[in-house]
Amino acid sequence: MNSPIPHISRRAARRSSALVALALVLGCTTLGSAFASPGAHGPNGEHLDAAGGGSTTSGLARLPDGSVQVPMLAQRRLGVRTVLATETDAAATVQMPGRIVIDPNAGGRIQAVHGGRVEAGPRGLPVAGQAVRKGEVLAFVQHHAEPYALANQQAQLAELRSSRELAAQRVQRLQSLEGTVPRKEIDAARAELQSLSAREKSIGASLGVREALSAPVSGVIARADAVAGQIVEARDVLFEVIDPSRVLVEATTADAALPARVGDASLQGIPGVKLKLLGAARSLREGVLPITFQAQPDKPGAAMPLAVGQPVTVLASLNERIKGFVLPAQAVVRNSANEPIVWIKSGAERYIPQPVQYRALDAGTVIVTQGLGADNRVVVQGAPLIAQIR
Repeated sequence: MNSPIPHISRRAARRSSALVALALVLGCTTLGSAFASPGAHGPNGEHLDAAGGGSTTSGLARLPDGSVQVPMLAQRRLGVRTVLATETDAAATVQMPGRIVIDPNAGGRIQAVHGGRVEAGPRGLPVAGQAVRKGEVLAFVQHHAEPYALANQQAQLAELRSSRELAAQRVQRLQSLEGTVPRKEIDAARAELQSLSAREKSIGASLGVREALSAPVSGVIARADAVAGQIVEARDVLFEVIDPSRVLVEATTADAALPARVGDASLQGIPGVKLKLLGAARSLREGVLPITFQAQPDKPGAAMPLAVGQPVTVLASLNERIKGFVLPAQAVVRNSANEPIVWIKSGAERYIPQPVQYRALDAGTVIVTQGLGADNRVVVQGAPLIAQIR
């Protein structure tokens, strides 16, 4: 007769093996949650994961600790890309406010020398954006004298006309008596007739004269403030002509020693334009020092998205080096408190906001000087979309 003891022992052995396997699974889970994922440490080694940050949410969600859960499918749809931050050094930069101004060698203003009424030119009055050639007549200004001055001119013209007619008759008489009168009297009469004729012609032309306004350079009309029949005063600016491919950027700074330290420069938020330092003024204007740059397109002949008077921000590199983490400018976003942050990937589907301090290097690159560690995996594409998750 077989004993039941071996059967009970085998059942107990299987139950013991199952308990051991369950204990191993629970132990691995506990250990996985106890250690931080790569990139979940701050610049000083502090743990960025907050207690109770776990969640069972399966979709897009902002967790109670401020982090964001983004499923893998959503990451692909949002185009999220990350890089492992590496510390390096780069040239220090400075930001300066500026504006676009006319290049005096490639642009000009058209003003009326005297007051009068505006009349259209041979091709009509030009409009903003129209191309013109150097010397082309754009408009006329018909001058109108005051009634008293006009009456004096008309009276003087009538007097000169009468004197000219008398001088012409005297010349005829003397010429008919040539040989009996001295030659010098005939020459004097002719000279007087020529003088009176020139004075009459000059005053007669001044009564109906009009001033021709011509383009000082070839380019396009940047400003047009004239309409037919408009009454303008002397020195009124009616047109501005510029060459779109040749404009200047005038930046200002309160540091008089800054121009000697400036290297390359660019415009923040305006790609495709590079700046060349021309020089700095030697006198302050309204408490700041003007610095002039020449704007040039990256590709010769390409149009630059700049307009005269447009406010811009100049990013100039200095002859100094600073250490930090170089990232694309789109990697830095603002949180609800308007603080600059970057998103650090702490797991397959979890991103943590990390406050940082940064400086702009050029129009598309920044350097983070504080807030990042060497093992942080930073979001460099799609950060604004992650910041919008609520």
